Amino acid sequence: MLSYIDLEGYDRFEIGSVMFGKYDRARQLVPAQMELVWLAIPRRVYTHSHTDYVIEVVIEAHHRRKDLRGYRITHEASLLRHFTAKFQPMTSGDQQT
Repeated sequence: MLSYIDLEGYDRFEIGSVMFGKYDRARQLVPAQMELVWLAIPRRVYTHSHTDYVIEVVIEAHHRRKDLRGYRITHEASLLRHFTAKFQPMTSGDQQT
């Protein structure tokens, strides 16, 4: 399961089950051991106010964590799926892994 946080202007991507998750013989996702997010703040705009903005967004996501829905993979390549995967927002009826 993925969750989306809007950080306009910042590069970010998931380093976890999308990148390293595997499927077992029953085609059930075996999640990665850790779910991490890589965040890059462009150095040309690396100011105190930009860092404050990132902190505010992360704090807001933490406060809303019970209301945030994840995303599920609807299409993936057999290799390097994290580059080309397509996602759809999960609904309350979707099973979370």
